[in-house]
Amino acid sequence: MQKRNTEDIPAPVHAYKDRIFRMIFKEKKEFLELYNAMNGTDYSNPEDLAVTTLENAIYMNMKNDVSFLLHDRLTLYEHQSTDNPNMPLRNLFYVSEIYSGLTHEKNLYHSRTVLIPEPRFVEFYNGTKKLPERSERRLSDLYQRPTGHPALELKILVLNINPGCNTELMEQCHALKEYMLFVKKIREYRKQMPLVQAMEQTVTECISEGILAGFLKKNRAEVIKVGIYEYNEELHIQQERSDAKEEGREEGIWLFSLRLIRKKMEKGLSPEQTADILEMNPETVQNFYTLLEENPGMDESELYEKHMDL
Repeated sequence: MQKRNTEDIPAPVHAYKDRIFRMIFKEKKEFLELYNAMNGTDYSNPEDLAVTTLENAIYMNMKNDVSFLLHDRLTLYEHQSTDNPNMPLRNLFYVSEIYSGLTHEKNLYHSRTVLIPEPRFVEFYNGTKKLPERSERRLSDLYQRPTGHPALELKILVLNINPGCNTELMEQCHALKEYMLFVKKIREYRKQMPLVQAMEQTVTECISEGILAGFLKKNRAEVIKVGIYEYNEELHIQQERSDAKEEGREEGIWLFSLRLIRKKMEKGLSPEQTADILEMNPETVQNFYTLLEENPGMDESELYEKHMDL
């Protein structure tokens, strides 16, 4: 294999918000193929599609991957490489923004009914965490106090597109199957070499094997740039979650210690006695006593925040 100069390859750019999945399926021809595979239809004219994708992110990464209108039906397809339970809320934001755009010239205060297209939400998942072939996310799963009869509901069909999953769908949509093979190669080569070289090797090999060949030839440099960013962001998300778990563990230990020490304090024991009984560092116990004495009206969460600010 001929080795290219890696200086020609764009470095990670964290302001770059596009995705390879989105780059592929925002093209009407590829989206129509995916739509037909998902719905058992045989539409053949890509020009029947009206693009409704949100081009500009309002918040970081608050841009849905691809959404189109076809014969008065709104279809929103989102790609995820992490298991994200908040997708129903994100899709609620997406569809609200789209409906706002579709009806901005309508008079919502008029007695005449303003009709809107029925939405369908699909998430294509290819993360490393094992998920079922098909599952569902619901907005009501995020409610703090669910009643069982939500006045507002939003359902997302989650399809696992990792190798070996939803093979019938893959056979009906070659672009989706080839995307799956593309990602598989990236992950395999990422274990063997640095990310930039892994992306370069994957793109070169896929072109030679006819996997997304036309798309990759046309968009080679951009795909490498987006792929580097996408992988780096996935790593960043994983690290954030790992850090959050560690922080949660530390907070749990601190709160457990607080409860034990508070009970001893309420029984009238001195810091020295409490430290001896609990076999804890006397200075640590004294710090807990001081915190409790100086903030008698605070609950546990407020005390923890106060402790973190010290």
